[in-house]
Amino acid sequence: MAEVDQGSAFPGEAASPAIDSLNATDSNGTDSTNATVAKFVSTPEGTALAYGSLVLMALLPIFFGALRSVNCAKGKNSSDMPETITSRDAARFPIIASCTLFGLYLFFKIFSEEYINMLLSMYFFVLGILALSHTISPFVNRLFPENFPNKQYQLLFTQGSGENKEEIVNYEFDTKDLFCLCFSSVVGVWYILKKHWIANNLFGLAFALNGVELLHLNNVSTGCILLGGLFVYDVFWVFGTNVMVTVAKSFEAPIKLVFPQDILEKGLAANNFAMLGLGDIVIPGIFIALLLRFDVSLNKNSRTYFYTGFLAYIFGLGLTIFVMHTFKHAQPALLYLVPACTGLPFFVALVKGELTEMFRYEETPPESKEEKETEKKEN
Repeated sequence: MAEVDQGSAFPGEAASPAIDSLNATDSNGTDSTNATVAKFVSTPEGTALAYGSLVLMALLPIFFGALRSVNCAKGKNSSDMPETITSRDAARFPIIASCTLFGLYLFFKIFSEEYINMLLSMYFFVLGILALSHTISPFVNRLFPENFPNKQYQLLFTQGSGENKEEIVNYEFDTKDLFCLCFSSVVGVWYILKKHWIANNLFGLAFALNGVELLHLNNVSTGCILLGGLFVYDVFWVFGTNVMVTVAKSFEAPIKLVFPQDILEKGLAANNFAMLGLGDIVIPGIFIALLLRFDVSLNKNSRTYFYTGFLAYIFGLGLTIFVMHTFKHAQPALLYLVPACTGLPFFVALVKGELTEMFRYEETPPESKEEKETEKKEN
């Protein structure tokens, strides 16, 4: 989370690096890595625009991802089905993330950054195309007229034969999906060739929205375990060691949102970036999405807890930026986001007398639902 947070990024990944290690500078205008470009001092207007844009971009995937998470379990493709995070997964996650982070740190110490980032770029190139295609699909569907000849396709990959045949990949798509893939591929090529910050943000927003939509916490207790564990993870790796900052400066991948503070002076060629890691969006975002699904389960035509969590996120992120800007030091955003996003909804639930009901709320994974329906039919 270089800039707003040199800390966590997308789950299991490192923090956000500079887009271009030779051109990017940090929040105070100092050159990153060994760059020799002249020191740039951001104007108050440019800084305010950059931070405001980051906050807006962070809110978009949380809001729309949460809305889409309510219905994503009804998707026809396996890629549309949510991945349910259990309490055991949540407890192990900070350990896995720490091992991944430290592993990347060792890789960058031992091997050349150029070759590692080349492999990572190709990996995120493929993931980014799929994520962006999935993100824009609902909007593209509205653009096509109803009488559009939309042909259906199926990509099927199996293993074995006869009764032992097992499906490995079974993906259904149509002509509209192909259009989305083509558009996303153009963005992917743009990112690979230019590493432009707009292409980076398109992929970053897609990753964040897909994360909020498709990663489901099964209950509030699991959310508390996950956020609590990553709270410690974020603080330790940012304040306790230089591992996070080292990886952040070396790692080139669209796992952060960026906005140039010198855009008023240099336009789209600006290179003095303020940054926010995707982990600061996805981790609180999946908890806020859970609050929305809890609101829906109450059948009260109210979104009290969702809007409470959403406002708490705005407050926590704003506080992070304020502290970072005041002390001129990168901040672990989850240090402020976790207490805000959990504390305020819990307080509202306590006042309304629904705290017990909130903690009793449980989501059943899609697989379990299918098994139960099968058992009912058999009986």
